[in-house]
Amino acid sequence: MALKTFNPTTPSRRQLVLVDRSQLHRGKPVKALTEGKKRAGGRNNTGRVTVGQRGGGHKRRYRVIDFKRRKFDVEAMVERLEYDPNRTAFIALIKYADGEQAYILAPQRLGPGDKVIAGERVDVQPGNAMPLRSIPVGTIVHNVEMKAGRGGQIARSAGTYVQLIGKDSGYAQLRLGSGEVRMVPEQCMASIGAVSNSDQQNINLGKAGRKRWLGRRPVVRGVAMNPVDHPHGGGEGRTSGGRHPVTPWGKPTKGARTRGKKASDRLIIRSRHRARKRR
Repeated sequence: MALKTFNPTTPSRRQLVLVDRSQLHRGKPVKALTEGKKRAGGRNNTGRVTVGQRGGGHKRRYRVIDFKRRKFDVEAMVERLEYDPNRTAFIALIKYADGEQAYILAPQRLGPGDKVIAGERVDVQPGNAMPLRSIPVGTIVHNVEMKAGRGGQIARSAGTYVQLIGKDSGYAQLRLGSGEVRMVPEQCMASIGAVSNSDQQNINLGKAGRKRWLGRRPVVRGVAMNPVDHPHGGGEGRTSGGRHPVTPWGKPTKGARTRGKKASDRLIIRSRHRARKRR
């Protein structure tokens, strides 16, 4: 879909650039496929703020998305594309031949009236899903599982995709958008195509208030705070922090490696950090 600009009737509209959603369904979602969503405001189960600059925003209902795609060999028709306030990608309402409805992530070039199907071996068409072992090498995929049966975890955001570049010893080799190359068990499911709404990266919200509607509060620099609020705070006059950048809890940030060793490290063939250096 294209981008939409506005006449400069106000300073904020002069800068405003949004995605044109005129082709999406304008009504409400299917109520049986939604759930109530309680906002945490960036707080954990003890009430402490663990993610800053979160709170407020418009009330939302969560759309239950079928990330697993385990309803094999039953053809479904795309009834409509919808906006989902909980994610950047568009979603598609599909209706199976047996009458069941479900929401899936809408890939690019999928529209109302198209047919989708999941199975062990199906056509390589946008929206279809099958195990990685059945997908030809070189195919662009999204919504990829990392563990069979868990549901898609890789490439779910707007415009994202990964490429299947090889298969070996029961594993599929994937090249991620970050440049990382990693292995995933070949029995994991993946959907064909790239995720819809690739223009999401080009939007300009135009004003701070529109960011507040999304539940994002203002960001305050640590050096502008008091020592009780941030490790960078305090000092006589204006300071630059006086130490390497850290989070409000003292954890290194802005480039410092904070990821510990994990069992899944053995599945990473090429690190995204190494890939970035070669560019």
